[in-house]
Amino acid sequence: MKLISYKTEDREHLGLFINGHIYNLNSCDKLIPDNMNEFLSGGEELMERAKKVNDEIKSGKQKAKEEIFFEVLAPVPHPSSCRDGYAFRQHVASARKNRRVEMIPEFDQYPIFYFTNHNSIQGMGDVECMPDHFDKLDFELEAAIVIGKKGRNVKASEADSFIAGYMIMNDLSARTLQMEEMLLNLGPAKGKDFSTVIGPWLVTPDELEQYKTPAKQGHTGNTYALGMKCWVNGKEVSSGSMGDMDWTFAEIIERCSYGVDILPGDVIGSGTVGTGCFLELNGTGLLNDPEYKSQWLQPGDIVEMEITGLGRLTNTIRKANTDWSILKLKKNNKQLND
Repeated sequence: MKLISYKTEDREHLGLFINGHIYNLNSCDKLIPDNMNEFLSGGEELMERAKKVNDEIKSGKQKAKEEIFFEVLAPVPHPSSCRDGYAFRQHVASARKNRRVEMIPEFDQYPIFYFTNHNSIQGMGDVECMPDHFDKLDFELEAAIVIGKKGRNVKASEADSFIAGYMIMNDLSARTLQMEEMLLNLGPAKGKDFSTVIGPWLVTPDELEQYKTPAKQGHTGNTYALGMKCWVNGKEVSSGSMGDMDWTFAEIIERCSYGVDILPGDVIGSGTVGTGCFLELNGTGLLNDPEYKSQWLQPGDIVEMEITGLGRLTNTIRKANTDWSILKLKKNNKQLND
């Protein structure tokens, strides 16, 4: 089942995406709320009602009216929180090699994550960026999950049952802002908080059964061999597989929920797949060829991401009409440069 959030006449709705058409769930079953947050809070009972509607529309048993004029939103337009993990060893190892530092052994000991701005979540369409964001603006090709029920101290062996569905995530990153802050061992904060794109819809786990593959040795949880690709202006720049995740979403949930509640509507990203950002690609290119020309996102660029079974997510990068810069607000510049 593919769940989609959309807007008509400035009102948000919850629907099913079936064979290229959108059907409003509430109009098919009045007990199903007309927004994603309330729907997820209803737990398994509402999920089963939605699956029944989905099956009835597909079989022709229910003649639902499709939506015609709408704006597609992020599947979860108002997540209760947004975390991002660090699950792909290839990405971490390559990034460290490019900086000429050894692979950090702690990566293989436990999964980590950071909190990003859940109020900057958006779906397909234009992404408006400030001037400082364009100082090494980057995409990050990721998968993400949405939590479907409340939990605390969830064990990895039970954690997959807390996943309502999967989707694509583009964790846009302003690398100069990110690196500036992380010199102080804090962040990434302003390097990440301006936009995180998710979509185009939320795919329930049952649709991915055919892609299931064993977790890596010593790990616990469901893993899916889903191809991951990214294009910028029609040129393929990244290719990987969700099956390459070293830490599973179940293991990330186990860590996230330790001593705290995870809630319906929480979004958790996988972290960047290997080759899944310009930072890694540029670093590898320069390591192999000093004449390599680095690439970063520019105004007007079209970023397309596709994950097998999860759809295609498309965004156009736009520049805000301002010259306002926080990179120019540093104090004691003379002292730092002496």
